[in-house]
Amino acid sequence: MSDRTMRGLRKHALAAATVTALSCVAVSAYAADRINLTALANAGQQDEFIVKYRDGSAARSNEATLLKSLSAASTGFSGKRNALGLKHVRRTSIGADVVRAGRKLDRAEAESLMRQIAADPNVEFVEPNARMTAFFTPNDTRFGEQWGYTASGINATQAWDVSTGTGVVVAVIDTGIVSHTDLNANIIGGYDFISDATAARDSNGRDSNPADQGDWFAAADCGLGYASNSSWHGTHVAGTIAAVTNNAKGVSGTAYNAKVVPVRVLGRCGGTLADIADAITWASGGTVSGVPANPNPAEVINMSLGGSGTCGSTYQTAINGAVSRGVTVVVAAGNNNGNASNARPANCTGVITVGAVDSNGARSVWSSTQKSNYGSVVDVAAPGSNILSTLNSGTTTPGSESYASYGGTSMATPHVAGVVALIQAKVTTPKTPAEIETILKNTARAFPSTPDQPIGVGIVNAKAALDSLGGTPPTGTQTYSNGTDYNIPDNNATGVTSTITVSGRTGNAPSNASVSINIIHPYKGDLKVDLIAPDGSVYNLHNNTGGSADNVAGTYTVNLSSETLNGAWKLRAVDSGPADLGRIDTWSITF
Repeated sequence: MSDRTMRGLRKHALAAATVTALSCVAVSAYAADRINLTALANAGQQDEFIVKYRDGSAARSNEATLLKSLSAASTGFSGKRNALGLKHVRRTSIGADVVRAGRKLDRAEAESLMRQIAADPNVEFVEPNARMTAFFTPNDTRFGEQWGYTASGINATQAWDVSTGTGVVVAVIDTGIVSHTDLNANIIGGYDFISDATAARDSNGRDSNPADQGDWFAAADCGLGYASNSSWHGTHVAGTIAAVTNNAKGVSGTAYNAKVVPVRVLGRCGGTLADIADAITWASGGTVSGVPANPNPAEVINMSLGGSGTCGSTYQTAINGAVSRGVTVVVAAGNNNGNASNARPANCTGVITVGAVDSNGARSVWSSTQKSNYGSVVDVAAPGSNILSTLNSGTTTPGSESYASYGGTSMATPHVAGVVALIQAKVTTPKTPAEIETILKNTARAFPSTPDQPIGVGIVNAKAALDSLGGTPPTGTQTYSNGTDYNIPDNNATGVTSTITVSGRTGNAPSNASVSINIIHPYKGDLKVDLIAPDGSVYNLHNNTGGSADNVAGTYTVNLSSETLNGAWKLRAVDSGPADLGRIDTWSITF
């Protein structure tokens, strides 16, 4: 039998012995409820854990008692060469403690240790100090325009006449920041929360310098089996939020007069849950022991990062703290074509979770295995394919400034964070995170066609969100248009709909509203065309007449006096005959 096999047998025997020892301990179902095991499902070896002792307990207030409790929990692991040496590393901003084993534990050992720790009734919860990574998929193709700001994206170009984000601070919790002349003017303060000096690559762990030192790694570094260059992910995200605009160079930002506070948590091999939780607390104006107070508390936090598993108490406590301070937390849904209910912090309560769409409004696809995550926890969608932003040319350490197109829910998230900044800049009294979520959902643009998987209620619409805030509503007759092409499915009873969202108006529509349509089709007798009001009422415009004549084009006067002006108005076209294909070319409604 090989030495390698013997070591493996000893290792698994140790885990089995530990489980056997546990069977002698009365570990209640209540204790099991306090253990977050989901992070172990896809993890390799684990050596750090987050343990929260109850308020008022001796272990919470006395380090000697805490160490005694940890020692008791690790007793089952004591052996000739396998002593854990469980040590207290530090206390986090949420009152939980980071503890570290003297060696790496496999999944079975980690679970056994967590169960022994949770057997202490004074333990509120225990979970692995899991690593999070950036949610992005690099794309080598560079595009010369930012389609995400157009009517096909978040409609920011029209929103900029109303708000540009002036006075709002957005915290980007990510890889940090590199110098870029198209971004520097909008970067303020920041902090490096990476506590591991090796991961931080700056030789000193946490410090006040949020500079991105590079997150590259070799094939053997992170247990992934492949190497990766530095991503400069935080700089790309920050550029989408607040790149300097109208400076005759580079790219624009969603909220280009907002300021960005870079908060560094991701380095070599990602970043830890405990560091990220502290960063959330600090960025939102909370207190973190040993770290100076944030002089620029954020109104919005962008987290284009995550990992697998349930939210867990560490994340949720930090997020709850941020929300209680009035901070809107916007997070990426993830990129692995899975249900976002299995991705954190996307599945945490109180966050706005963002899915990604391409320029056609379809769920983003970046490769055969990488697509936008989906599911009921995804709130809204935003542009996440071929997103051009600020970057750096360095493959490891920083090089010259550059621009590049990336794809991912990481790129969709800063579009939404930027829209939140636009909203907060316009209002006199800041909106609560719950109010922000409601605004974004109520004003979202409908998907051009139903996504293959649910990715929120629609695509964030910056102009509609701002219009919904009130102020001086538009007066007199207004015309609203949709010029996006929608292919009409042949001989299909469902048809296709094109949506126009109206907001910022008061009262009902008039009795003489005008609806202008231009539908390209070689056999108009196949078509039935309806206007659908926001409440679902249907007004027929064309009903299978005209025989073999081409196209349905013209202006129709419709009595809409029973309908409120605001809401999603839809034009539906149904083709009830075979062979001939067509599309909705443009349409508009005037009232």
